[in-house]
Amino acid sequence: MAYIISDDCLSCGACEAECPVSAISEGDGKYVIDADTCVECGACAGVCPVSAPSAE
Repeated sequence: MAYIISDDCLSCGACEAECPVSAISEGDGKYVIDADTCVECGACAGVCPVSAPSAE
């Protein structure tokens, strides 16, 4: 299951820089993860200061 980013996102961009497959991009008010590209590595969750990314 791909990761998703909750509304707790601060739009800091830490997760986007960490994603090895560039599945994360800036959305409207928060970052979003492309489910088709996500490889479920969890790197985004490891760097997020508010634990916004999580497995669906």
